Amino acid sequence: MEKTTGQCGCDVSPEKIDQSRRRLLANSGVTLAAATAAVSTTMVGSANASTDEAAAHYADPENPGLPDVDMEIETGRTALVIVDPQVDFLSEEGVTWGVVGESVTEQQTVDNIEKLFAAAKAVDMPVFISPHYYYPHDHKWKFEGRLEKTMHAIKMFDRESALNVDNFDGSGADWMPQYKQYINDGKTVICSPHKIYGPAQNDLNLQMRKQGIDKVILGGMSANLCVQAHLYEMLELGYEVAVVRDATAGAKVPEGDGYLAALINYRMVANGVWWTEDAVTRIKASA
Repeated sequence: MEKTTGQCGCDVSPEKIDQSRRRLLANSGVTLAAATAAVSTTMVGSANASTDEAAAHYADPENPGLPDVDMEIETGRTALVIVDPQVDFLSEEGVTWGVVGESVTEQQTVDNIEKLFAAAKAVDMPVFISPHYYYPHDHKWKFEGRLEKTMHAIKMFDRESALNVDNFDGSGADWMPQYKQYINDGKTVICSPHKIYGPAQNDLNLQMRKQGIDKVILGGMSANLCVQAHLYEMLELGYEVAVVRDATAGAKVPEGDGYLAALINYRMVANGVWWTEDAVTRIKASA
């Protein structure tokens, strides 16, 4: 099968996704049989699926049953929040590529997140990063959920210490290289790390409230885990939230398609579900 170079600059093929998925699942204690099932049951299209094909596969219902709502951007009250824009989620070299790579490629997630960064910076919209790090003491937890166990087993987002950034640059916990110009500009707020999925244990809410933010444009990784958990927490805290549906992606495993699961919930609870191009147009118009 012909290889496709995705928008993220990664040389992606079904064979590489197969190999990466098998490696990740094997490292987290899942049998080879389960890994094989993951390959056979989740290749709905293939890694070569184009954005148009993915858009058709995840199309909104022709006749929605829920009322139409939307969020208006207001200068000074609206911020861009990007969750986990990190190598382990978004690069072919990341430890989760075997299960998220197909979805990241389909949605062109890496490029779409960068478009959001560029648009927000162009109009001086506040930008907040909610990162995910694990330190050595986090590996001493006495109990874990299934995905926590997996993330710890594959050393996802590992850093050597909370007090330094030794070996951070270029690691799986680091920012994607193309995002560094936006994140490291001295203006972006890099929040303390969240540890499970949502921002209940970090300072994202505090940082946004201190800047008078009550509306959020949300993207990042991954769709049905950290992004969805951030959406729910912020809604509970009284924020309006519009999720950018193709600025995220999800794992495809025997248990199901994480991206599809998230998209269904976004439609039900978010104040807006936007495409990247729509979000960029709205952000530019808000200046």
